[in-house]
Amino acid sequence: MFNRIAVIGAGIMGNGIAQVIGTAGIPVNLYDIHQESLDKASSTIEKNLDLMIQQSVLAKEEKPLILKRISYTTDLQECLSQCDMVIEVVPEILELKQTLYRQIEKNVKDHVIIASNTSAIPLTELTQQAKIPDRFIITHFMNPAPLIPLVEIISQEQTNVDVIDQTIQFIKKIGKSPVRLKKEIPGAVVNRLQAALLREAFHLVEQDIVSLQEIDQIIKDGPGFRWAFIGPMQMVDLGGLDTWKRIMDHLSPELENSKTCSSLVQELVENGRLGTKTGKGIYDYDDELIEQITFERDQDFIKLLKVRNPVNRGNASEESGKTDPHSAKV
Repeated sequence: MFNRIAVIGAGIMGNGIAQVIGTAGIPVNLYDIHQESLDKASSTIEKNLDLMIQQSVLAKEEKPLILKRISYTTDLQECLSQCDMVIEVVPEILELKQTLYRQIEKNVKDHVIIASNTSAIPLTELTQQAKIPDRFIITHFMNPAPLIPLVEIISQEQTNVDVIDQTIQFIKKIGKSPVRLKKEIPGAVVNRLQAALLREAFHLVEQDIVSLQEIDQIIKDGPGFRWAFIGPMQMVDLGGLDTWKRIMDHLSPELENSKTCSSLVQELVENGRLGTKTGKGIYDYDDELIEQITFERDQDFIKLLKVRNPVNRGNASEESGKTDPHSAKV
């Protein structure tokens, strides 16, 4: 279906997406305006593959084959040559993206699908100046792209049905779990859910109920632990809808509902505490610690993937004669 993919932008998300595509057996051209970004992307991909080999989720002999499928270039026209799909992964600046789309559309054939990894800008805004807007779509990968299964698929009313179908099939082919949103909505679904949780979390810290560090502990050892396997909707079923109705009726009036970002976050940003990118955020970091945290995170994500491998779970369900409860329709 797709013989070659072009990925525009070699940052954290771009190099991760290129790795995923190359691992799925599809040649990919990775473009960036800066050669140093491409060099860093190449090094990152090699390290990621080594970790996957170490964790026994990738055969050692696969690494050189994957690396051979990934081409790096600072020439946009070369990157777009002979591609069947373009995935744009550049900063969330509308004018930048629209300028890039004009360049892309000049250099690809009319049938080529153009996807954005945006997590914030609506597709209707992205395509305001597009020559063929019905071939545009959003494929929102999660960070780190090689390890997080979910990809949000977002279309607009004029998006061609074939573009939607082909994109969903492509996302499945590269081993990801696509969810197509029924309509456009600011922030899509993942970021809205995360923002709702963070709004309440920062509010609880500001009320001096718990610390920032304890919020992490609570989510990791509580809701996050169970959501990895059953999700919040099945959690409600298992706990009893009548019980959760009483909880929500009681708590809803008490929940934080401010219309702006937490003052705590605003203060951190104003003081230049932006997280790992500046070495200081909620926590303090140096380069060695950032590398250690990222390595340990990826190790744990790989272990989690191995535990909840859908293929193995499906086989287990068939062997036991049971129906997978996650396939239930409401």
